[in-house]
Amino acid sequence: MTEVVVFAVAALMIIVAVSWVAPKLGVAAPIILVLVGVGCSFIPGAPELEVEPELILTIVLPPILYSAAVNVPIADFRRNVKAITGLSVGLVVVSAGVIGLLLWWLLPDLSLPAAIALGAVVSPPDAVAATSIGKRLGLPPRLVTVLEGEGLVNDATALVLLRSAIAATAGAVSFWGVIGDFGYAVLVAIAVGVLVGAATVWIRSKLDDPVLTTAISFGVPFLAFLPAEELNASGVLSVVVAGLITGHQSAKYFSPQDRIAERTNWRTIQLVLENGVFLLMGYELHALITDAEAEHQGVLHAVVLGLLAVLVLAVVRVAFVIPLIASLRRDQRRAGSMGEWLDDAMERISQFELPEAGDSPREQRALAKRSGRLRQVERRLRRKRGDVDFYVKEGLGWRGGAVLAWSGMRGVVTLAAAQTLPADIPYRSTLILLAFTVALVTLVVQGGTLPLLITKLGITGSDEDADRLELIELMTDLNREGMAALDNPNLRQHNGEPFSAEIVERLRREAERRGQSKRLLEGEGVSSTRSQYRELRVLMLQAERAALLDARSSGSHSSRVLGRAAAALDDEESRYDQGGGER
Repeated sequence: MTEVVVFAVAALMIIVAVSWVAPKLGVAAPIILVLVGVGCSFIPGAPELEVEPELILTIVLPPILYSAAVNVPIADFRRNVKAITGLSVGLVVVSAGVIGLLLWWLLPDLSLPAAIALGAVVSPPDAVAATSIGKRLGLPPRLVTVLEGEGLVNDATALVLLRSAIAATAGAVSFWGVIGDFGYAVLVAIAVGVLVGAATVWIRSKLDDPVLTTAISFGVPFLAFLPAEELNASGVLSVVVAGLITGHQSAKYFSPQDRIAERTNWRTIQLVLENGVFLLMGYELHALITDAEAEHQGVLHAVVLGLLAVLVLAVVRVAFVIPLIASLRRDQRRAGSMGEWLDDAMERISQFELPEAGDSPREQRALAKRSGRLRQVERRLRRKRGDVDFYVKEGLGWRGGAVLAWSGMRGVVTLAAAQTLPADIPYRSTLILLAFTVALVTLVVQGGTLPLLITKLGITGSDEDADRLELIELMTDLNREGMAALDNPNLRQHNGEPFSAEIVERLRREAERRGQSKRLLEGEGVSSTRSQYRELRVLMLQAERAALLDARSSGSHSSRVLGRAAAALDDEESRYDQGGGER
């Protein structure tokens, strides 16, 4: 037991040290950690570490995916669903098929289903290295979102395909059976993820202790994963859906303290788990080589096959990305032509006047229903206009496509999934070492040269000046809504008494003078005055929060600007508790 604790602490120290050094060296931390793990595995006397692959896929993978999913804006995911689906489903299936046919041809004793199973293992890229490099070098936000979305969903596709291929090795499934199983796994996983995400958000919204709500969040990945797996669906996809739902609803239902506490805790968990699995991946190399040497093909044979698979996977990815980018560029041109039509439609809606309602309840209900439908149409048009602006401003060009094509690094899921191959499959040790070779070479070669490619292509991220202007515009709108809350004639304190006119006017002056770019100073004066100040400021912040949610639902601002505005509100709201006191 002591050895396990020492090993875990040593691994944690290595992770922290590498995570600190990696940005200074300009290299992604996963690449360094894999190499460190490889080096440690060959140290004389190094203990042999056997980790069950189910432990990685069941205990480690769900929290990693959940922590990534909660930080992906659902609007960005929706706007990029075509690219994400193409890469995470279409490309994985094509890659698995091509690699399967290649191995079936090269290894005569290997059945086609078993070869496709290995193809499924090496098909899904791991987005951790690519996104960490991209964010550091300032890749366009849309490109980062596509890579993150691909990394979230492609594991689900690969694992479902792997399960079907293994079943096919026993002759238990047909082609249409695989299609049916895949559809079932996806639909049930989405249903379970939505249910778990919505239910846990509701439960957490009823608690007023950030410690308790954060503790519940630790269980959400497993609450989504395990039931889906028991139903023979994709537990991985269920976790992703639950994470997207939680991240989207958190701004509406969680307190600022909840969001800040959860964000801090999950960033730590994500750092340890993501980097830990790459360190473990490198450390397992020595044992994999030993196992492969026991087979008559030997290590060299497995490595050569792995290098060939890397080449084929790279070619397939490039061939897939080219038509995908062409299709996205057509969508961008089509979206640009819709802008004027949407503006005209929104103007006509804004000028439309509803007739006055009569005195009868029936007429009033009918008018309210028509008014609701009109607002719904207006909201949809605004969201569509936001989508058009997004596609026009943040289109993916051929340089972005080149980065996308080269971001095919594999990770620990490839190695863990390979170790789930049945023991009676021919060449099993060779296939596992082949999978490791694919993961290691793509991570080191493609991951190591990706920064150079980004620099040579001259790709830049978002325009900071434009973002700053957009943020000022959004914060001005939010501030206006907060000030409008002061004009409500029914404003009352929690005890039913009206607010002091002096406090109302003071807040109005401060809001006009400073807007939302700086924190309001704490009020001075007697206790009751301070209490009124805080309570009224909370009411303003609630109005601003509602305006922010409306801006998010309309899609009128970019997700990164919305995130900055939400952080600014969280920062100030966290100073106040629900009862009007300051924390």
